[in-house]
Amino acid sequence: MGRRWIPVALVLAAAAADGAGAHGVAFYALLAAVPAAAVAALEAFGEALDEPRAQLQALLWGIVVALTVAGAAVRAPLLDQGTVPAVGRSAVVACLGVFCFQALLGVVTELRRS
Repeated sequence: MGRRWIPVALVLAAAAADGAGAHGVAFYALLAAVPAAAVAALEAFGEALDEPRAQLQALLWGIVVALTVAGAAVRAPLLDQGTVPAVGRSAVVACLGVFCFQALLGVVTELRRS
């Protein structure tokens, strides 16, 4: 469970770096988020095999993996120019949206348990 914060922190760092204009730092943060998100997705998939309620979380982590890969891939060719394509920024924003949805889903799940 603790490893799932790593991709969240890396995507947040990428968003902050983009906001500050440090697009190279944002690229490398997003690139580092790819394997971290893959590990989190595999962990969530393992939980989904044990508990069917966790299938949505596993699906959402799969979406995060796809978004981080796409975001890093579209940034790579333009890294030396210091620009970011709109798709690259949209991928980061979409990841943040998925993380917010996952947090909301976790809160709802915990409230239903109590």
